[in-house]
Amino acid sequence: MTVETIEGGNGASVFLKAGQTLRIINPQGSQTGDLVAFRAGDITEWLCNGRSFDFADSIYLTKGHTLFSNKCNPMLSIVRDDVGHHDFLYAPCSQESFRIQHNKPGHKNCLTNIANALAHMGVAEHIVPTAFNFFMNARVGEDGRLRILPPEAKPGDTIEFTAQMDLAIALTACPSVGCNGGTLGPLQFEVLQ
Repeated sequence: MTVETIEGGNGASVFLKAGQTLRIINPQGSQTGDLVAFRAGDITEWLCNGRSFDFADSIYLTKGHTLFSNKCNPMLSIVRDDVGHHDFLYAPCSQESFRIQHNKPGHKNCLTNIANALAHMGVAEHIVPTAFNFFMNARVGEDGRLRILPPEAKPGDTIEFTAQMDLAIALTACPSVGCNGGTLGPLQFEVLQ
């Protein structure tokens, strides 16, 4: 597969067979994105933050960790991570979150991009789980409050996931400038055999 580009604020889908590796590249270093995965052909099994936290004993997942499904099956192993810090707590941004938090109704958003990317499988917005927000610099304070800081990714930084089962994946280049250090940029991805 050749390298594909997701322009800032947009989404894409990709199919991974077990054993294939998905490489995500941050060409400008400031862009964050969402990754949601479903077992191929079965939208009742999806990437689950809670199960992944349980089995890793951590909310910070990086190289060497495996991400699990809601049915406790391994889905993706992180095999390369140039940044080392990502978020798996925040839900995908949505029309409602932009309206409630920023008074911006109708804003482009990750939730709609994910549902549109996987609509061919019957995925609708109301069943999209919490995304793995790669390159997103979210921090948990001692008081439990969440903060989003500018991304730590540098131009060319990469994260790679190896599929542990056949997967349908949605990716976004998040349209929230607050997550991206004030800018929007592209992301790139490719599938390695």
